[in-house]
Amino acid sequence: MPPGLVVVTYASSGCRTRVTVRGELDLNAGRHLHCQLHTALADSACGLDLDLSRLGFCDCAGLSVLLDLREHALGQGKTITIRAVGPAVDRLLDLVGARELFTTPHSCPTTASRSGAGERHPAAGHSSSGSLTTVSSCSRSARASRESVR
Repeated sequence: MPPGLVVVTYASSGCRTRVTVRGELDLNAGRHLHCQLHTALADSACGLDLDLSRLGFCDCAGLSVLLDLREHALGQGKTITIRAVGPAVDRLLDLVGARELFTTPHSCPTTASRSGAGERHPAAGHSSSGSLTTVSSCSRSARASRESVR
């Protein structure tokens, strides 16, 4: 995947929805990702299980998107659980002490799979062929500044 892109896909798995996010999650990408994650949450009966292991970069703006999603989920009686992380998210969660906010054990009263389960591509222009949908691309200057910090 080219630098500066973030892609989200999700699929129902029982009463929960499994979400995979890959690419780079920063302020620009987070603005677009916010809507996609809230759509996945709305489609879920109990909450989301996030796989963030393919995020190569996540800054505080990306964490803010995740925290906002968690707050929204709790307001609906749902949970957000991070099931897998890569080094970027792992370090950020450790630095800010937020890991425990996303490790809530969950139980769901609804155990039957929802109809229409399968891979979903919530962004406009989604494809039923299984191709991933680009949510956002970052500017060259944002990538350049991140590279200089690394």
